[in-house]
Amino acid sequence: MTGLALGLAVWALIVLEGARAGLSIEDRRYGDTPVTVYTDGSGGPDVVVAHGFAGSRQMMQGYALVLAQAGYTVHAFDFEGHGMHPTPMGGDVNALDGTTRRLVDQTRGVVDQVAGDMPVALLGHSMATDILVRVAQDDSRIGPLVLLSAFSRAIDADHPQDLLLITGVWEPGLTDFALDAAQMVDPAAQDAVTVRNGDVTRRAVLAPFVEHVAILQSRLGRAEALAWLNAVYGRGAAAAVPQTGWALVALLFAITVLARPLAHAVPRAPHTNGPLTPRQCVLVAGVPAVLAPLLAAPVDTRVLPVLVADYLALHLAIYGAVQLALLYWMGRRLQRPSLVAAALLALWALGAFGVALDRYGANFFPSTGRLPIIAALLIGALPFMLADARAAFGAPVWQRITLRLAVLVSLGLAVALDFEGLFFLIMIAPVIVLFFLTFGVMGRAFAKRTGPTTSGLALGLVLAWALGVSFPLFSA
Repeated sequence: MTGLALGLAVWALIVLEGARAGLSIEDRRYGDTPVTVYTDGSGGPDVVVAHGFAGSRQMMQGYALVLAQAGYTVHAFDFEGHGMHPTPMGGDVNALDGTTRRLVDQTRGVVDQVAGDMPVALLGHSMATDILVRVAQDDSRIGPLVLLSAFSRAIDADHPQDLLLITGVWEPGLTDFALDAAQMVDPAAQDAVTVRNGDVTRRAVLAPFVEHVAILQSRLGRAEALAWLNAVYGRGAAAAVPQTGWALVALLFAITVLARPLAHAVPRAPHTNGPLTPRQCVLVAGVPAVLAPLLAAPVDTRVLPVLVADYLALHLAIYGAVQLALLYWMGRRLQRPSLVAAALLALWALGAFGVALDRYGANFFPSTGRLPIIAALLIGALPFMLADARAAFGAPVWQRITLRLAVLVSLGLAVALDFEGLFFLIMIAPVIVLFFLTFGVMGRAFAKRTGPTTSGLALGLVLAWALGVSFPLFSA
């Protein structure tokens, strides 16, 4: 397995670095807005690229790199509250003159910096699609739009004029919206057919085998985006569309697998290996899953300038404390950790895995304003991961799955108890799943070598870090 992992890592790095070859990639600031500029130096038309909610400019590089390789000058930026932007999002998220207006003004500020003789193209994903449509209203500097996973009530039969909508085939609802937008121009519009009516040109495309996130690496989507801009600008520039999505998955998989031989570099420590009985597993999974939302949901946790992170810290703290108490009562107590092994695991997770993710996939390193948020999350993440590592230690697969599903159920109960205040906890579900599929696997390799307390200690820090960089900063 180690040889396979190393081979996958080499292949992935060749693909991922090859996608960047020959380009100038420079980080800049347009006012307070962090921007990455991708160019091959030919000075082609400018494209402003915007990410979705809880995203970052790194998440858009699949499209940015292909367009830059074809000669376009791409400016990918972080919205307020996201990535490395120091300013939190603000305003009423449900009002057009609230958060939406702030993000529209921010995007126009980026356009002001790049607008020249040729119209500026706009490309965005999810939340950004509505922002970009509104930015383009009554602005002669704006040229074609490419919208991924789009929804915007500002689209009508006349605006925007040159509009490509790309939607993943596994995005029900949004696929209908994209086709409806094309049928505003021609009621007979179909998938992958360009329609025109006067000055308005539209095309709706379904990207196969992808959903709301994987669309950011869709090869068909990226090829369609390039072809659309070429048609509008009258250019014939071509560029390869590499398998960067699969390469990123392969690289992160390889780093995860290579944690096992790394764990063998530390001395083995004696530890008790005894899984929970089925009855004990049900109690350890079920009791905190119910108690944590009942105790935490009524508490006003609006302390930190970030969406629901302070609530999550409290929820995880209660969850972990209850689990640790139950485990202690059952005789499954924490043992002395190996601090060297814990430091090595944290370094591998935040270093090797984190650097790869930040360079090729999504922002993983915090701005200074996020450090207090990570510290607050650590208050909950540390007891939670210590309890999880001890409960899952030596457990069969069904018990590990049960313990992790209980966490998701518990967060779902919290949302049900306070839907308006805790709605954004829903976005945590995929983060938790991915955490256990990657960092959890790394931790298990170290736990087998030095005991569960070691992995719990390291992964408590890693979980606080991962959540702290994922939540958008928000200030009412």
